[in-house]
Amino acid sequence: MEGVWTATSCRFPDCRGAPASPSAARRPRSGVPATQTCARLKTTRGGSSLTRGLVPQTGRIDKSYPTVCGHTGPVLDIDWCPHNDQVIASGSEDCTVMVWQIPENGLTLSLTEPVVVLEGHSKRVGIVAWHPTARNVLLSAGCDNAIIIWNVGTGEALINLDDMHVDVIYNVSWNRNGSLICTASKDKKVRIIDPRKQEIVAEKEKTHEGARPMRAIFLADGNIFTTGFSRMSERQLALWNPKNMEEPIALHEMDTSNGVLLPFYDPDTNIIYLCGKGDSSIRYFEITDESPYVHYLNTFSSKEPQRGMGFMPKRGLDVNKCEIARFFKLHERKCEPIIMTVPRKSDLFQDDLYPDTAGPEAALEAEEWFEGKNADPLLISLKHGYIPGKNRDLKVVKKNILDNKPAANKKSDLINAPKKAADASDTQNEAKLDEILKELKSIKDTITNQDERISKLEQQMAKIAD
Repeated sequence: MEGVWTATSCRFPDCRGAPASPSAARRPRSGVPATQTCARLKTTRGGSSLTRGLVPQTGRIDKSYPTVCGHTGPVLDIDWCPHNDQVIASGSEDCTVMVWQIPENGLTLSLTEPVVVLEGHSKRVGIVAWHPTARNVLLSAGCDNAIIIWNVGTGEALINLDDMHVDVIYNVSWNRNGSLICTASKDKKVRIIDPRKQEIVAEKEKTHEGARPMRAIFLADGNIFTTGFSRMSERQLALWNPKNMEEPIALHEMDTSNGVLLPFYDPDTNIIYLCGKGDSSIRYFEITDESPYVHYLNTFSSKEPQRGMGFMPKRGLDVNKCEIARFFKLHERKCEPIIMTVPRKSDLFQDDLYPDTAGPEAALEAEEWFEGKNADPLLISLKHGYIPGKNRDLKVVKKNILDNKPAANKKSDLINAPKKAADASDTQNEAKLDEILKELKSIKDTITNQDERISKLEQQMAKIAD
């Protein structure tokens, strides 16, 4: 990718749009594995494998470069785990979800064995999304119009929302603390769902009246941001209050291009970046509490259209260069980093650009979330840069298949879900205790037998000596 580093601009209140330094783009970032978004972009091409390459490397990747290749059909979506920088989930046309652990130092050989295979969908899986605050909780959505929430630590499907949608689900978004999800689907509805109660909390019909695909995401304050098309095929963006979905807080028409607008949201600065499929530009807006609520900031333009786009987690940015966003733009034959910076004369840490951000530590364990607990993300400061800790190995402890019960499909089942989750945990602990006691008894028996044998040998030696 030599020569594809680009200079871009961003307009903050004190920013005049000075370009970012290409050398800043080349600096290897600390922390988050360098290719999280690169891997996502690779999968948008419809292949059945993922490629993981390091961002500081430039040039063409060798054809023999190792890949993650366990699916039997094309990979449709991937998501890096927010609580473990080495773990990635993938959904495929083969109707499965697979969870992989990438070695600390990257791939040296192709990875063909996932940590766990999650089977439950009857049609291809187009969406995977990790829970923002609970460890090992993963959501998947398929073309069977079902959403399944998994406990990856046990490989079980604990929540199955199979009667909420009557048409294809375009996207799913968790809210800030992971207590709710919002979905956009082909029936032009946006639904807000409490997954543990299996209830639709709110919904809006004909969010956008056009027939083209929509997108909906939660914002940090609980409002919902959507993109879609008008009846006249104009691209639109809108802001909604979930407590009153009758009319949008704001609705803006943009242009008549036919590319679906993909929103990328930074909750720390409240900026939304809109990347259209097939567009050659990125527009960005700031969300505020003052009219018109969605404020246009600027547009980054380039010559070539984008086939896909990836977004760097905040803790992977270079705070010394006032970098506020980094994208990875997929071209036909290359992946181009796009760096957004705010020029500042001072070398001091810019508190206004970098409020405390979500760190890699999970606020809850999976069992706690399934029991009904909620928690906001655990925040970290980027003042001294992000220093990654040691990632845990992902371990999956599957229960005896004879003890497994079907996933909760009905509301009556879900009411008892917290109790089931607690019972499952108790059963697992009892099984482990039984194992330990058996092994301890076996060792004691062995020691006793050896003591008896030693005593007999000593007696024989004494007789021979006499």
